Amino acid sequence: MAREIVLDTETTGFDPRTGDRLIEVGCIELVDLLPTGRTFHRFVNPERLIPPDAIRVHGITDEKVKDAPKFHEIVDDLMAFVGDAQMIAHNAAFDRNFIDFEYNRCGRPITGEARWIDTLQLAQKRFPGMPNSLDALCKRFKISLVERTLHGALIDARLLAEVYLELKGGKERVLDLSAARGAAAAAVTAATYAPRPRALAPRSTPEEQTAHLAFLKANLKDHSLWAGYGVVVPTEEAA
Repeated sequence: MAREIVLDTETTGFDPRTGDRLIEVGCIELVDLLPTGRTFHRFVNPERLIPPDAIRVHGITDEKVKDAPKFHEIVDDLMAFVGDAQMIAHNAAFDRNFIDFEYNRCGRPITGEARWIDTLQLAQKRFPGMPNSLDALCKRFKISLVERTLHGALIDARLLAEVYLELKGGKERVLDLSAARGAAAAAVTAATYAPRPRALAPRSTPEEQTAHLAFLKANLKDHSLWAGYGVVVPTEEAA
């Protein structure tokens, strides 16, 4: 089974190297592209003030996170939830930079670029030249945005999980049969069936059959389609 973690973060700004910090992280567990119901969500005290511009985006205020745990207090729980799974994010470099900065700050090994799948890059390859924000992709794939009045890590992770499913081939892919079931289906498809030992009785009366033949003879020039079903339409030559 392929286990993946869809992850989103909210932060105080754009760059941890200039003092910005992570203030929320949300994760959704997928197994074979299906949400398992397991999630991870924490608000984090950034140990600094949150700029007004950031608050206008995600609505997270200093008051909301003043009693939240600091990142070093949640890092082990987050790492245990993620495990060794592939990590999926939209514009993944942004989230990776903050996660790895916080990991490094806590003395934990960073995740590294190879573990991340960027859904923005997947969308840009599939829809070149088109808007590929999370909002734009949700609208394109008809994914409801009713809950998304502001950015939020867990809400955005849930939406991104649906977008990722669509980018990987949509719901049809989820309905793919397993190898065992696929082999069984192929065997059924390849099976041959003997003729019925006793033919079914006709459902139409002789009068209805005569009227049907008269209709075909009067209205159709090519009778080959009906011949394939065993219906012989008399022609003038045959008559």
